[in-house]
Amino acid sequence: MLRLQMPLAAQYSAAPAAQLEDRIRAAKEALGDRLFILGHHYQRDEVIRWADARGDSYRLSVLAQERTAADYIVFCGVHFMAESADILTRDDQQVILPDLNAGCSMADMADIDEVEEAWESLGQVVDTDRIVPITYMNSAASLKAFVGRHGGAVCTSTNARAVLEWALGDGTADGPAGRGDKVLFFPDQHLGRNTGAAMGYAVEDMRVWDPRREVGGLTDADCKSATFLLWKGHCSIHQRFRPEHIAAFRAEHPDGIVVVHPECPHDTVLLADQVGSTDYIIKALDAAPAGSTLAVGTEVHLVHRLAHEHPDKTVVSLDPLICPCSTMNRIDEAHLCWVLEELVAGRVPNRITVDAETAGLAKIALDRMLEIV
Repeated sequence: MLRLQMPLAAQYSAAPAAQLEDRIRAAKEALGDRLFILGHHYQRDEVIRWADARGDSYRLSVLAQERTAADYIVFCGVHFMAESADILTRDDQQVILPDLNAGCSMADMADIDEVEEAWESLGQVVDTDRIVPITYMNSAASLKAFVGRHGGAVCTSTNARAVLEWALGDGTADGPAGRGDKVLFFPDQHLGRNTGAAMGYAVEDMRVWDPRREVGGLTDADCKSATFLLWKGHCSIHQRFRPEHIAAFRAEHPDGIVVVHPECPHDTVLLADQVGSTDYIIKALDAAPAGSTLAVGTEVHLVHRLAHEHPDKTVVSLDPLICPCSTMNRIDEAHLCWVLEELVAGRVPNRITVDAETAGLAKIALDRMLEIV
């Protein structure tokens, strides 16, 4: 998705770190309770220190919704997160993204035209009333609206299993019935596959839908037999964690603990000791005994922060060569200083808005998720 962020003036881009710190602090004081800064866990430390709240994408959006006194929600995250915050907050609250180029490669792997085309193609093979569309929180507002319109729901990495059981049933004879017998899950194939496997489904029950191929690259028989139609998308960071990284860590630390995110590939997840969302990973490290050595398969800024916050444990990245999330990393103190000083001057830069129709349908899908968990 094309987004245009103009280069910052030299008074920001060339400002010394100490000066930026003083200016950000002054702007925050001037704005007071009218300002609420949200920082995603994957942000660099120089940004996260200014956050009034930190968390994963959905938690931050809910916190924004609850902060009714704030006029300005500055979301230090990526584009889809700011969209979700705009959907959940009041119309008179303004959501701002410090750098418009802070997107998400995974979210961009599924766009509304491709999803509409997939739905139409599937409708020529199976009854789409049997298919429940599920979109991961890491998706554009237009996809959340699509899901809302077609009877589906949003999920997070924390509640993906609960949402999929709502869609398909929990597999027990006396349990609640599902809404269909298939799911179209996008945009992250790995979260869908790992969650389905944890629910007891076999890999044979799953097919990958490739939007760049006719009918997703599947046969009619594939479309009819599959329970999970998994969009061919992935997180560029979590896909890098491989079984060989676990093998190397265990060779050096036989008693070490491997904790990974469910966006990692299935063969990596199978070998890990613990698997869970960002919040799960944070709690897992909190609960680990003093003296533990842990390899964590998630974004490196969070890994480094966890290492700093747990000096009684050895915490390392599962992949020693892992790089930070390049799009999340675009948010820096210079951009944060710029948007705050613009707000002090009475100007609102980089406001993220979702049109009323899209927001209404997307909120239906988000509300369904809240009703499920």
